[in-house]
Amino acid sequence: MSETLINLIIQLFAGAAGGSGVAKANKNLDLGPIANAIIGALGGAGGGSILTSLIPALAGAAGNGGFDIAVFAGQLVGGGVSGAIVTAIVGLIRNALVQKQRA
Repeated sequence: MSETLINLIIQLFAGAAGGSGVAKANKNLDLGPIANAIIGALGGAGGGSILTSLIPALAGAAGNGGFDIAVFAGQLVGGGVSGAIVTAIVGLIRNALVQKQRA
């Protein structure tokens, strides 16, 4: 597997966990378990990719045949935080649209 694919998988799983976590922490942002995971995963992949391009040291999760725990942790945190942020933003937008329809 290439380094990019490994990084993407880490970011997807971390984003799904971050999206689910932010929804559990704040019920107003909850979109449902499947939607939280999907939106979080997409946010984790997107945000993690942006973070990797901004910080090139995070690019090599399995470079040179080895495994770097610092790179793994960076991908995990970057994907998780971005997934949580995107899920929160989508939850806020959904809530605003629901409130607007009720008015």
